Amino acid sequence: MRTIVITGASDGIGAAAARQLVARGDRVVLVGRSADKTRRLADELGMPHHLADFAELAQVRRLAAELLAAYPRIDVLANNAGGIFGARTLTADGFEQTFQVNHLAGFLLTNLLRERLVAGAASVIQTSSAASRLFSRFDVTDLNGARRYSGRTAYGNAKLANVLFTRELQRRWGSQGVNAAAFHPGVVATQFAANVPGPFRFMYHNPLTRRLLTTTDDGGVRLVFLAAGTPHRDWLPGAYYERDVPTRSHRLALDEHVAREIWERSAEMVRLG
Repeated sequence: MRTIVITGASDGIGAAAARQLVARGDRVVLVGRSADKTRRLADELGMPHHLADFAELAQVRRLAAELLAAYPRIDVLANNAGGIFGARTLTADGFEQTFQVNHLAGFLLTNLLRERLVAGAASVIQTSSAASRLFSRFDVTDLNGARRYSGRTAYGNAKLANVLFTRELQRRWGSQGVNAAAFHPGVVATQFAANVPGPFRFMYHNPLTRRLLTTTDDGGVRLVFLAAGTPHRDWLPGAYYERDVPTRSHRLALDEHVAREIWERSAEMVRLG
């Protein structure tokens, strides 16, 4: 029985993927922000759960300590937690909220679990988005969006950071047995963008356009494809996937210098030792 940790697992594609993986016989460790939703799903599946709000890095550090204490082996870490927000807001840690929740928190968690991931020859999966290609205006010197900000652009930038993190993680840790991939789950009918005005809210919550969206189960299948698959055999390490096929993301996603710089800047921001 493999141990698969999924963040953002209390709802949406995280919950759908958890159900599918448990049905395959895996032990899925559920991580969510909502105590009620996460506990309810854990009870339904008979699986362990942990709580953490990724808008607070102290909670990410506590979560990492809990995971290290509870699970001698981690086979898959799915960094699935994320969201889009409206007006520019700084977290208690001093970072733009979209960037922290979608990238920095997962970056920190992955690094804090490094020894356990290496020991388990684990797969690290990032839930990214086609927004990384469509909406990003990436500036590695302005990761907090202080000079230029919109909710849509911030989300695209954070999702591009997921892809860059994946590529740099593969470069740094691949030789130690850790393999990484990022993917776009599709335009999934979830509560995504419920509190954000503009085109994202219209797409996800207008009764007419919502009928065109894919289901959470279909989105979960995209995560399960990578989580259940074997790197090098079933999927290409370091790649970005759409519809289970390696796909080109933003042009900067292939820039090794940018990938290295965002890793180093992220490490400074979260104060990795």
